[in-house]
Amino acid sequence: MIVSTKGRYALRVMVNFAQRSADEYIPLKEIAESEGISQKYLESIMTVLSKAGFVDAVHGKGGGYRLNRKPEEYTVGSILKLTEGPCYGVLHLSRPCGLLSLHLLQYPAYVGEAG
Repeated sequence: MIVSTKGRYALRVMVNFAQRSADEYIPLKEIAESEGISQKYLESIMTVLSKAGFVDAVHGKGGGYRLNRKPEEYTVGSILKLTEGPCYGVLHLSRPCGLLSLHLLQYPAYVGEAG
């Protein structure tokens, strides 16, 4: 399974949020520094996550981003569909390959999201 840099970074950022207090907004600069991602590249990822309703964004002083649901309500599949495209899970699962069971073990979110 090939996941783009954008997809990997989006997953890292979402895990970062899940490990923090749900009430605090995290500034983009702080997220970029803690994850070692350029702020410019992270802006594009956060825009995608925000427009899809995965995170809340507040601009200005004291602003930043935070999850708007419980961490367990997010799936790897839903995050990757945003960054890799809507057919990512469906196309991958529809192609028989010898590693299908391995993929499902590593990414069980696809089981409920393919189709």
